[in-house]
Amino acid sequence: LAAGASAAQLGTAFVAAPESGAHALHKQALTNPLFTRTELTRAFSGRPARGLVNRFMREHGPYAPAAYPEIHHLTSPLRKKAAASGDPQGMALWAGQGHRMARELPAGQLVEVLVAELASARTALSTGGDLR
Repeated sequence: LAAGASAAQLGTAFVAAPESGAHALHKQALTNPLFTRTELTRAFSGRPARGLVNRFMREHGPYAPAAYPEIHHLTSPLRKKAAASGDPQGMALWAGQGHRMARELPAGQLVEVLVAELASARTALSTGGDLR
């Protein structure tokens, strides 16, 4: 928003919340230093989605066809096995570009924090202040 956007998507911000149905390994990966960036890929489902770059994405992403839902059904057992064995390198770790800002807060508390941060940022921008 500070860069001029009129809106922002915050789905990833809620993945780490206790109420989220995301796998615990997915939640942990959001802040794990092994996962530093995101990319668009068709590797897991056959249609483009943004996720944390892991081994599965690196190895299969460049070759994945646009074939949803066939690819989704084909990779489902692999993803489930990776999750069951504790291997986030084989899971679909969906995340937006700002995944490092995710916080482990209950959803209601996270909304309150985000509202307060937005108000603070707006005030700083309107007075010419620094957002840091």
